[in-house]
Order: sequence, then structure tokens, then C-alpha cells
Amino acid sequence: MKIGILISGRGSNMVALVDAVKSGEILDSEVAVVISDKANAAGLEKAKDRGVEIVVVGRNRRSREEHDAEIIAELKKREVELVCLAGYMRLLSPGFVQAFPNRIVNIHPSLLPKYPGLEVHERVLAAGETVSGCTVHFVDEGLDSGAIILQREVPVNVDDTVESLSARVLEQEHGAYVEAVKRIVSGRL
Repeated sequence: MKIGILISGRGSNMVALVDAVKSGEILDSEVAVVISDKANAAGLEKAKDRGVEIVVVGRNRRSREEHDAEIIAELKKREVELVCLAGYMRLLSPGFVQAFPNRIVNIHPSLLPKYPGLEVHERVLAAGETVSGCTVHFVDEGLDSGAIILQREVPVNVDDTVESLSARVLEQEHGAYVEAVKRIVSGRL
């Protein structure tokens, strides 16, 4: 299965996926391309270091639909079958979702349906939650509203800060994302 990964930043979940594909943990697959909407995304260099083709598709004041159309074209050119969002910080247009029906997955740093969107850890701490975690889900046209593939929990400690909670959740994200993609590639989903 050809996988395309979209990033906007440091790319730690992208690295987890690329390394799992390269080591054979995720069988019968290849990461065909890593695409970023930001030319300075730290994850681009990490992908390049791992021998993965990188493409930057800048927003350049275009509409979301115009921007997405160029990304779709890059993915289709490489015959990508599964799109993984790994810290990609832009909502996809309905046209993008329709171009890859049930073939786009995302990792989100909360136990959805709680806390969709941004500033998740701040909201979790402000609400006094005792448990948080991460969710891998299919992407639909809503905000973090697609069908859940799997979740991993972490405790919220009394002395947690946004940074400490974020770090613990991120540790779980890497394994959860790899497990979810393994399930998809193997046909178990």
C-alpha cells in the first residue's frame, strides 16, 4: 500500500510511521511521499534523511480548495492509497475527503469525541480531567469527527502542565498511529 503523509511541523508521528514501514513492522507498504504546507517544517529534513521523497505545497494565499487540489494531484501522481495526517494543521476541504474516501487517517491528542480542534491539553487541564490520551480516526468532512480506529489513554496527574501532559500523550501517539496503519494495511479494518 502506498502511503502519503501530510505534515506541518516537527513530524514525530511521520517519523514513527516511516520507521515502522522501513523496519517491516507495517508490512506490504511504502511511504511514497511526505508533503508539507510549510517549507520550514522540521519534519521535511527527517523524511529526507530517511530516503522519503518530500514535496512542499505552500498555501500562497490560495483558497483551501485550490491548495488541496495541488496536494491531491501530488498524491495521485504517486498512486497514494492511504493518506496519513501527522501534525498537519489545516482542515481538509470536502473535495480532498471525497478524493480519498475512507482512506485518510489522523492522529488527535485527545480521547475523541472530547476536545476536538486545537489547544487540547489546555482544555483538558482546565476541565480537571483525570484521563486523557490520543485517538486515531478516519477523516470525514467535520472537525475530528470521523470514525474512531483506536484510542490510547494516559492519566492526567495533579501537577501536570501542558508540556508534561503533551509529552506523555505524544509517546502514546507514535505507537497508536503505527498500530492503526498496520490494521488498515493488513485489511483488518
